[in-house]
Amino acid sequence: MDVGEESSRFGSLPTTTSRNLSSSSSTFYSALQSPFFSPRSSTCRRSEVSKAELESESMDFRVDPISSGLVVPDSESLSKAKFAVSDMIRNPDTCIPFDCPKFDLASSSTGISGSTPYVWPREKYKKHSRSNLASYSTAPISISSTRLRSYDVFIGLHGSKPSLLRFANWVRAEMEVHGMSCFVSDRAKCRNSRKHRVIERAMDASSFGIVILTKKSFQNPYTVEELRFFSSKKNLVPIFFDLSPGDCLARDIVEKRGDLWEKHGGDLWVIYGGLEKEWKEAIEGLCYVDEWKLEAQNGNWRDCILKAVMLLATRLGRRSVVEQLTKWREKVEKDEFPFPRNENFIGRMKELSELEYILFGNIAGDSGRDYFELKARPRRKNLTVETCSKKGKEPILWKESEKEIEMQSIEFPLRYRRVKTRSGERYAKRKRTAKILYGKGIACVSGDSGIGKTELLLEFAYRHHQKYKMVLWIGGESRYIRQNYLNLGSFLEVDVGFGNFSSKSKIKNFEEQEEAAISRIRTELMRNVPFLLIIDNLECEKDWWDHKLVMDLLPRFGGETHIIISTRLPRVMNLEPLKLSFLSEAEAMCLMQGNLRDYSIAEIDVLRIIEEKVGRLTFGLSIIGAILSELPITPTRLLDTTNRMPVKDQSWSGREAHVFRRNTFLMQLFEVCFSIFDRADGPRSLATRMALASGWFGPAAIPLSQLTVAAHKIPEKRQQTRLWRKLLACGFTSSYTKKSEAEATSVLLRFNMARSSTKQGCLQFNDLVKLYARKRGLNGAARAMVHAVMNRRSIIHHWEHMWAACFLLFGFGRDPVVVELKVSELLYLIKEAVLPLAIRTFLTFSQCTTALELLRLCTNALEAADQAFVTPVEKWLDKSLCWRPIQTNAQLNPYLWQELALCRATLLETRARLMLRGGQFDIGDDLIRKAIFIRTSISGDDHPDTISARETLSKLNRLIAHFHTHSSP
Repeated sequence: MDVGEESSRFGSLPTTTSRNLSSSSSTFYSALQSPFFSPRSSTCRRSEVSKAELESESMDFRVDPISSGLVVPDSESLSKAKFAVSDMIRNPDTCIPFDCPKFDLASSSTGISGSTPYVWPREKYKKHSRSNLASYSTAPISISSTRLRSYDVFIGLHGSKPSLLRFANWVRAEMEVHGMSCFVSDRAKCRNSRKHRVIERAMDASSFGIVILTKKSFQNPYTVEELRFFSSKKNLVPIFFDLSPGDCLARDIVEKRGDLWEKHGGDLWVIYGGLEKEWKEAIEGLCYVDEWKLEAQNGNWRDCILKAVMLLATRLGRRSVVEQLTKWREKVEKDEFPFPRNENFIGRMKELSELEYILFGNIAGDSGRDYFELKARPRRKNLTVETCSKKGKEPILWKESEKEIEMQSIEFPLRYRRVKTRSGERYAKRKRTAKILYGKGIACVSGDSGIGKTELLLEFAYRHHQKYKMVLWIGGESRYIRQNYLNLGSFLEVDVGFGNFSSKSKIKNFEEQEEAAISRIRTELMRNVPFLLIIDNLECEKDWWDHKLVMDLLPRFGGETHIIISTRLPRVMNLEPLKLSFLSEAEAMCLMQGNLRDYSIAEIDVLRIIEEKVGRLTFGLSIIGAILSELPITPTRLLDTTNRMPVKDQSWSGREAHVFRRNTFLMQLFEVCFSIFDRADGPRSLATRMALASGWFGPAAIPLSQLTVAAHKIPEKRQQTRLWRKLLACGFTSSYTKKSEAEATSVLLRFNMARSSTKQGCLQFNDLVKLYARKRGLNGAARAMVHAVMNRRSIIHHWEHMWAACFLLFGFGRDPVVVELKVSELLYLIKEAVLPLAIRTFLTFSQCTTALELLRLCTNALEAADQAFVTPVEKWLDKSLCWRPIQTNAQLNPYLWQELALCRATLLETRARLMLRGGQFDIGDDLIRKAIFIRTSISGDDHPDTISARETLSKLNRLIAHFHTHSSP
């Protein structure tokens, strides 16, 4: 992050220098030129300074590791200030830059806030402090108490541990988000007495003082001084970081009691040359702040920070902040995770540790792997991420703009390798996998379908969710990923609607509107508030709609927001993925055996055979374990029954299909489960029908109400099997009666064919089950799904399934039309569901191209139906009566034909209105004239709908005239 970004975290405190400046020129920079004025601060004052004054007063401003502590001019002035976080952390003993607001301070022996006078011991630690340099001399500061900037919160800390800096950054950012001004400082890194005086006045001008305490804080004189100062003012808010209040007892620290203080305890005041009495007073003062004792352990960062914000907001009289946070926490608790935590999660400890290392880094070990290496390319406004290889470095360009920086993929050069042949050696070309040096910010998990990628990411999210403000989980399916990404606006409290980006001076085209909406989400994720963005099951690196890179959606790598991607692709964005391997034999056996019985050695050998036949996929192993747990069957009998289960020949295609092409045993295992359901519930098994109908729904969790309706609408045609009759004769059938919806759901969950969702009343099916259900080709399943989801209530909460139905109805791209409806059914679906869905997609999420394409295909479908209506229809009765004229469907059913024409006019007018918003005047003019012609022909000139369409045409003509007037030279 640059100096400007760091400095904007705090408001400005005007400062004067040792020179005698007039009141009109007492500020070095104007608000537009100085990076030390916070745009979020309401007390920020702008001052006009001439260019000559700016040049004469140029100086070096330095930045604190996590935020601004103070700004003070050094004796040697520099025109630019640069700072690298990684260099600072690797060498903490070097000069630590600071970034602070500037002060206009008043000299007062009684302090600034009017509280009890506090004597600052300036020279006490001169012997042991690196901040007091003999070679540095400063002139007295002229002060004006009327211009003093006060703060809501002062945040003091000590140390350079990455986790501590990340936590303190989050505390400050969360405070500022809710309107509380902050001043953050690590005073031990302050270089001169002037900076110390500025910080002391900032402490005195703060309403509350947060002191972040670590095991090394009590040997820092400035932390001890901050504890004593804020305790005397009765506004101390200690946060125990990886400590507990019970650990912070003076006698235990001095006597080195316990494992914690055995290394870090002792007579700590001796280290900095302090007084034992003052040190003990500071430690004992922590016992009198019971209400404010906040513990930030490894598993409760989020709760600790939100509690601190709510407590301070309450004390500051900001009740609206407390109410806002309360509502937000309720929403997060309900919608943060897509699935409940898997209590039977097995293995993957190595992968979990590696993910943690990739995202958070390991400063103590190899700090070089913890950050991207960013270098400026000469004569080009680009940054490069260096990638290590044996023969050099391969750059990845960072495309930089004024508002955000994003990664730009480039083609990597082909490497030559030496290949031995019979005729001798020759050189061949091959692509080398890019090994990007990523240690913080983004991770990619790759593996086949059913191997456990989602389970791994879910377990990681549950383990580390307290280190983030929120886990943002979105599906990576290429047709839905952009809409999923824009849906994050409700959690981030960002408006991505179309009208939010309208401009009076210029009409943005559709592409600019979409980019603006995405940019707002991306910008919010690039702030200093940490989020965990999980993209599950990324299908392709390019978006399905416009073939743009998915990378364009993501925030800049290396920030506080972390990104995890799971995919079946071998590589994503030139990142070397974490390739997920199979479970070990012991873990696989534990997953298949469950907690029921001990098998003989022969049965254990059969389980090994089953493991190999199922492809060692975690999903298949879980189904095996569920069958063995639910039925009185041995592994040998299960293997024999599965091998004899017939499977239809399918024409598999696509990336997922190779799992079934090389693993017919998994398909046979699905048929075994369906046979169990049918045998228990009869030929009309609701559980089987629900599983088969799920294949046509969208990728999100499916509402049970819609799934049950679709299952009941599937035509009754089931093949009976006799393979299970003898097996289930032992009493299994007697325990099962006719299943209701709840019972069928229970069966699907118990046999691991589906999993529960955090959305109440919803089920989630594995992609392999859904793919097999589609390929199994049950007649009427797709039509049943369309009828089940097409209603107005599904638009907001279950829009993914609405879009899945539209894909089946209208044939987007090269997809064929799968479901054909009657004209009356088509009209109802377009009026009640499709048209509201398109308008909401356009206006609420700025998905202009997607919504317009849906409306265009709807119009084409109605035009095709209209053409069929006006085509003459011949019936056998008409042929026998030669005197009767041949009629059309429009003549046979005139009311339906009029409804069809009026619906088409509505679509045309809607498309014209949307075209106006994107400046597509010519297309809009053609569409609205067609709509007027239809309405005039059917309803007449005086009908309200016709008048409304003519008003739209008039507005369009005015816009066209205005456009030509301003565009002409």
